[in-house]
Amino acid sequence: MAPAPLNMMKLCVGCDSPDELAAVQAQRFGADPARHITRMWPKREGELLDGGSIYWVFKGVMMARQRILRLDERMGDDGIRRCALILDRDLIRTTAVPRRPFQGWRYLKGDEAPLDLPKGREREEPLPAKVAAQLAEMGLI
Repeated sequence: MAPAPLNMMKLCVGCDSPDELAAVQAQRFGADPARHITRMWPKREGELLDGGSIYWVFKGVMMARQRILRLDERMGDDGIRRCALILDRDLIRTTAVPRRPFQGWRYLKGDEAPLDLPKGREREEPLPAKVAAQLAEMGLI
C-alpha cells in the first residue's frame, strides 16, 4: 500500500464556506485553474506534487480540499520570489475537523487529513465549530 500523500493546510481568509470559496475562484479565474500565491516555497515540493492537496480551514473548521497540480514561480513587484499553488478547480468537501488559528500554511500528513465526504453528503452543513471541537476532543469525529 502506497503511503498517503503529503498535504498542506491553510486558513481561508475572506471566505466563510467552501461554497463561497468556489464562487470567488470561479469569478477570479474563470475556466483557468485556481491558484493561491504564498510567499514561502514548500521545501517538500516533490511530496506535495505526488497527489497532495491543500486543505482549507473556514472559521476554525477544516472542511474542504483542492488537489495541488503544480507550483509556479511568481516574482512580485518588490522582486521577491513567491510560490503560486496551481489548484484543481474541483473543491472536495471533507469531514469537518476543528483547527486552531495559525499563520501561513502548515504541512498535513496524509494519514492525519480528514476524509472526503461520501457522494450525496457534499452539501451537508458542517457542525458549528464549537460542537465539532467538542466531538473531536471526545474522539467522535
